[in-house]
Amino acid sequence: MGETLEAAVRSALRTVRDPATGRDVVEAGMVEGLTVRDGMVQFAIQVPRERARDSEPLRAAAEKAAASVRGVLSATVVLTAHRAEAPKAAPPPPGGKAQAGQGQMLLPEVGAIVAIASGKGGVGKSTTAVNLAVALASQGLKVGLLDADIYGPSLPQMLGTRERPRTEGQKIIPLQRWGLKAMSIGFLVEEETPMIWRGPMVMGALEQLMGQVEWGALDIMIVDMPPGTGDAQLTMSQRVPLAGAVIVSTPQDVALIDARRGVRMFERVGVPVLGIIENMSFYCCPNCGHRADLFGHGGGKREAERLGVEFLGELPLKLAIRELADAGTPIVAARPETEEAQAYQTIANRLREKLAERAGAKAGPRIVIE
Repeated sequence: MGETLEAAVRSALRTVRDPATGRDVVEAGMVEGLTVRDGMVQFAIQVPRERARDSEPLRAAAEKAAASVRGVLSATVVLTAHRAEAPKAAPPPPGGKAQAGQGQMLLPEVGAIVAIASGKGGVGKSTTAVNLAVALASQGLKVGLLDADIYGPSLPQMLGTRERPRTEGQKIIPLQRWGLKAMSIGFLVEEETPMIWRGPMVMGALEQLMGQVEWGALDIMIVDMPPGTGDAQLTMSQRVPLAGAVIVSTPQDVALIDARRGVRMFERVGVPVLGIIENMSFYCCPNCGHRADLFGHGGGKREAERLGVEFLGELPLKLAIRELADAGTPIVAARPETEEAQAYQTIANRLREKLAERAGAKAGPRIVIE
């Protein structure tokens, strides 16, 4: 059944023609990574990088054609733009600048873009990213929240909405929740759809979430990165001017080893590490208030000192944080008076200060004559 359905999808895609060449997308070799599982179709349309901005109608036509095939329950199509082959040259220096042939840097209207990252999964990175974003919005900033975890998007759950974003022309309008503009691949696909994508497809999807979403002018964008040091991290460092990265870790040694890798990775691509947050720093019993250091305590602070980066603060392991995150009501918004919410606010304040300090340093001194 899978092979028959895949053949039917390919047949349907032969009706979609590339306006630039007049050839159908299958014949032209533009269909990449086609997978069909349990009625769910996923693939990428590969176009030259210089045509990426104008190829949204082609992507939409391919998605519509695939979705129209009998037996297909859902179709997800992304654009992936490849550079033309060129003679090999020395690699460009790091520093968050777009590489030759990659086009203009994305998100030009965003004042500061901050990646919330971790070396490994399961450390509460997404919960931290969402609550920091809500805290910054509550301080009067225009804040965007981008879920860059293509394989495991969690933003729909944490923001309490499965709403599909609307489109205006060729732009996707981000959803608004808790004072944020938010976007995730999870808003565009069915909840249980597995993202069985290779590196180029992930990079293409990320570029669409940044370049084809109508973010508008923002003071700051918080990017919830996937765990590890892979394609998404490389794409972000090359395609947007990251103001810095924040590493989230738990106190135990195994997590700190991975946090160390995360710090070194960002340093190698020229992205400043703004600091380390120790999440699940200690456990508080919801009944008696007893404190226990389930994962140890203070490891994040010691690691920050060892690596020469700032320790931004510690966050407790409390039942309320998890329950409210699962319910789609971040604790900073739902219970702003609590100690937990204030801990996020304190870190958000320090993050603002560091960004302002960096912006001032880049601007250089001013000469004032009175």
